[in-house]
Amino acid sequence: MMNKTSPVIWFFVFLTLISFVTLFGPAEKTLGTNVRVVYLHGAWVWAALIALVAAGLAGTIALATAREPFHRWSRALGRTGIIFWITYLPISLWAMQTNWNGLFLAEPRWRVAFIFGLGGLFLQLLVTFFREPALTSLANAAFIAGLGFVLSRTRQVMHPPSPIFSSDVTQIQLFFIGLTLLVLLAAWQMARWWHQNERV
Repeated sequence: MMNKTSPVIWFFVFLTLISFVTLFGPAEKTLGTNVRVVYLHGAWVWAALIALVAAGLAGTIALATAREPFHRWSRALGRTGIIFWITYLPISLWAMQTNWNGLFLAEPRWRVAFIFGLGGLFLQLLVTFFREPALTSLANAAFIAGLGFVLSRTRQVMHPPSPIFSSDVTQIQLFFIGLTLLVLLAAWQMARWWHQNERV
């Protein structure tokens, strides 16, 4: 049924569910109910990263096998990943403002995220203009490799290594996993739409 229904419809269904579920996220003893924005921020960035990794993997397979379907999926997932990455930035600012009463724009990981957001957007526009499947796959593979390399060497100031999974509250962990799955389903519908409406 999901494959037959328009991915646009499913995307907005999941977006509505995400909004509704986030409103009922479990409170945390330090941040209270403001932590719900942090849950959303975390789930959104993980969905972006997973989409970008999938785009890079599809691109690598496409380059190694010269199979067109992988080029198409690399393009669709790359576009989806960068859209989710860029839209994660304002959610991150919202989380900063809500929980720390200010915007810490010099925060190292946010600064890296912003730079790679702009760079990734430019890269997607560039490969769309040239419409060369191998270039698209190579760009997506190189982008996620570069992002992963830089993030692994970026100092963490307001980003503990794993605040959710270092928590001893199972309810918080299960809620975050569920929310992340919902955001991933929304991202999948966006990728399906790109895949259906674009030919490389």
